[in-house]
Amino acid sequence: MQNLKIYNSLSRQKEVFEPLIPGHVGMYVCGPTVYNFVHLGNIRTFLTFDVLYRYLQNIGYKVRYVRNITDVGHLVGDGDEGEDKIGKMAKLEQLEPMEIVQRYTNDFHQVLELFNFLSPSIEPSATGHMVEQIEAVKDLIEKGLAYESNGSVYFDINKYNEAGNNYGKLSGRILEDLLNETRELDGQAEKRNPLDFAIWKKAAPEHIMQWPSPWGMGFPGWHLECTCMSAKYLGKQFDIHGGGMDLKFPHHECEIAQGKGLTGVEPVKYWMHSNMLTVNGQKMSKSLGNSFLPAELITGTHPLLEQAYSPMTVRFFMLQSQYRSTLDFSNDALKAAQKGYRRLLNGFRNVKNLEFEAIENLEIDTKKKEEIEKAILAFYDSMNDDLNTAMAIAQMFTLLKYVNMIYMNQLLPAAIGQETFDDLKSKFVIFFADILGLKEEEMTKNDSMLQGMLSLYREYKANQQYDKVDQIRAYFKANSMTIKDMKHKIDWAWEE
Repeated sequence: MQNLKIYNSLSRQKEVFEPLIPGHVGMYVCGPTVYNFVHLGNIRTFLTFDVLYRYLQNIGYKVRYVRNITDVGHLVGDGDEGEDKIGKMAKLEQLEPMEIVQRYTNDFHQVLELFNFLSPSIEPSATGHMVEQIEAVKDLIEKGLAYESNGSVYFDINKYNEAGNNYGKLSGRILEDLLNETRELDGQAEKRNPLDFAIWKKAAPEHIMQWPSPWGMGFPGWHLECTCMSAKYLGKQFDIHGGGMDLKFPHHECEIAQGKGLTGVEPVKYWMHSNMLTVNGQKMSKSLGNSFLPAELITGTHPLLEQAYSPMTVRFFMLQSQYRSTLDFSNDALKAAQKGYRRLLNGFRNVKNLEFEAIENLEIDTKKKEEIEKAILAFYDSMNDDLNTAMAIAQMFTLLKYVNMIYMNQLLPAAIGQETFDDLKSKFVIFFADILGLKEEEMTKNDSMLQGMLSLYREYKANQQYDKVDQIRAYFKANSMTIKDMKHKIDWAWEE
């Protein structure tokens, strides 16, 4: 196993990753509330854990990756008052709530497939685990950590802290400061303490989504679903819990309180949070008109965009920044990412076709051989340093230099030895496709057609039919590709 270090939000430091069961990893990531289309900020969060999932498997771990679907209980404003987000959208659209859920769950899956995300091991939904949530509420009441009030049930923060716990430890919040922030808020009359949060909410008659319970008709609190589903599929303690920085408080803070309240042990060993996106230095938000839907990026229809960008360009753009850092979104940054991605993509296409040919008595170029081996090790070192994809990509470009030298006949494979050549060839493909999750653009899937056009190109050129030669060149250029006339062959590549 690689010596992976990850930044644990609970301890606020990098820690050597040691799973609870050697060789096995349980990972839970908070999925979307499916009431609207997936936005770019969501993509970055899920990308972080897609890469982590890929990397853990690549270095030998057996991973159970659970990512939920929130289809009830997430209220407008993320507090304990107001309408359910899905119920509100159902009223606006004049649809059944489960129609809303299905529509936006489908969108979520389609977008993640577009960006080449792996499917999780299990994708549970909140409505599919109502029994577990009601039982958890009962258990917390029995343990004295929750109380019923007017048909709703609240988690008792004071009782939790009196038992020697520390609500606020994940986010670094101080209880007294939190109390000062909540004193002026409405809707606190039912609570013993303004910080107490709902684990079961009484449903008003007009509330669309509601279920029978020992406390009357109602629905579960948003925070409870993740506690119940993670425990069901990963156990009362598991290795990694991930999500966006915006979920650290209150969602994940409440998950810790519920989990420890139910079992008496810390539910999660490592908490990981991805940072937010900004646009030209400003926070991304709908009110500022600078938030992007994936479809707007791919079609280039957003007013802030100068052109369309492919899904893999966007994926590569996001990978160029370490997940805990803020990532600024701009046309210049996307154009640079497009160029960098295409350079690696050309190398990915070329490296798969390279062949080793032994040459007797050829002296090994020790310097080049060592530089290749060093870059391969440095890729793993970068990934092991809290999933530093930015540094890992830098090592990819070092390897690309040698891939291109061999492709252009400037370096003989035998000059670096078969073992190093095989390692260069296999690791470049693994790093690009299996770990970073990049793939070829749609156009290259019909490579037989492109090769057929190159055959015609050779024929027309040999027959001096230059008008037809120019037509083929123009076709490639219109599709962001270029024809490469080399001494030893004719090939095509993506324009960089």
